[in-house]
Amino acid sequence: MAFDSDVLIDRRRLKRRLAMWRLLALISLLAVVAVAFLRVPSLPGSRYIAVLWVEDIIFADPYRDAAIEALVDDPSVAAVMVHIDSPGGTTFGSEALYRGLLKVGEVKPVVAVMNQLAASGGYMTALAADYIVARESTITGSIGVVLEATNFVGLMEKLGIENDTITSGPLKAQPNPLSRLSPEARAATRQVVDDIHAMFVSMVVERRGMSESEVQRLADGRIYTGAMAKENGLIDAIGGEDVAIAWLEVARDVEPELPLLDVQIDYPEELLDKLLSVSIRKSQLLERLRLDGLVSLWQPRGIE
Repeated sequence: MAFDSDVLIDRRRLKRRLAMWRLLALISLLAVVAVAFLRVPSLPGSRYIAVLWVEDIIFADPYRDAAIEALVDDPSVAAVMVHIDSPGGTTFGSEALYRGLLKVGEVKPVVAVMNQLAASGGYMTALAADYIVARESTITGSIGVVLEATNFVGLMEKLGIENDTITSGPLKAQPNPLSRLSPEARAATRQVVDDIHAMFVSMVVERRGMSESEVQRLADGRIYTGAMAKENGLIDAIGGEDVAIAWLEVARDVEPELPLLDVQIDYPEELLDKLLSVSIRKSQLLERLRLDGLVSLWQPRGIE
């Protein structure tokens, strides 16, 4: 009988221990859930700083533009931080980024953080921000546009190939890789380049509060370090993400402890995306082929 009593006591002790461990496990699980709940910035009603990454060569992207437009009416977005690491890209794509972020800036503070490189179209993108920060060694500037007009006339002449093109006017289909630019076509093309360059200059004048003569002096296509850009008034401060957050707190009353959440761009899963790997889709060759027409890109030949 004593043996039965000891067994019963041991069982009761074991049950109490199991109950205690179960309780501790439940408390731990609830704690984990609570922490996870507090750290999820996308929950309805929670506020966060949206982070948009602009990297590599900039192209027109309607899905990116739609994601930026959605930030305007999202009550959870307290501010937008744009991280830029880009040499620029197509003038159209860079302008679309600029216009989209400018629209966001009408209702929410926008701050730009330049990383290693934010030149040409990358700098155009940064101009949409209310405040721009960069490292001292950041490469920026390169305010200008490029239109390349390659022709194969010399090669065709060596191979005995002739080209006959009938156009409705002398400036139709110019520039044309199968013919040399006439003086009239060169002048007309120069007007296009100058017009887009004037647009770029006007952006700097408006957004940086500088005179046109000041900007024209800086907008000859040269690049600047972050320190030089700060001295010339092209950016606001030297630093990184911490400086940007501090400005949001002081200038726009944005809580510095708000979580940072990357802007999600919803791309459709098309057949081409499934067939081509990421490395192929981002190959230098395909990027170069997509750079057709006017580009705001520092070192455009560097990707060939």
